[in-house]
Amino acid sequence: MEPSELRAIAHEPAAFEAFYREHVAAVQQFIARRVDRPDLVADLTADVFLATIEAAARYRPDLGEPRAWLFGVARKVVASELRRGARERRAVRRIEGRRLLENDDVLRIQEKIDAAAEARALYAALAALPEGERAVFELVAIDELTVSDAADALQISAVAARVRLHRARSSLQAELAARSPTTTRPMEASP
Repeated sequence: MEPSELRAIAHEPAAFEAFYREHVAAVQQFIARRVDRPDLVADLTADVFLATIEAAARYRPDLGEPRAWLFGVARKVVASELRRGARERRAVRRIEGRRLLENDDVLRIQEKIDAAAEARALYAALAALPEGERAVFELVAIDELTVSDAADALQISAVAARVRLHRARSSLQAELAARSPTTTRPMEASP
């Protein structure tokens, strides 16, 4: 989907369906690396796409590609849910999510969660990084955005993103070396 066509998802069902089909797997994977319940992965995926419909009219192509914009929306949705933490909301979501999902859907999402277990372990190690550095590192190293697209998603300059990425890599490499000094290799450069 061209950046100029993204605004159409707010009012054209066919445009939204094409956008959804193109990005749903990446969004589910993004969320599965951050949460470990199938019902919550399904709910947050739906929330991300609802948020994109609401925000599509405000999308500005000069601030980044649609994929970077979508990851920015997904990151905000996940962060909001993790901050909220209200017990009643969690209980309602757990019940509704299981009712709305078929057994095959739960198994498929559980497989994605299991496949992302190692990524969640790395994500836990990233928790020691400052928020700005961690956000750039996640978007570049885990979600495979370019540094420029990560900068767009975070609404910072590309230079600031490169500096944060360098600091994150250095800090993470030191942390991983401290945990396992014999197996740590230098981190490879990303796009």
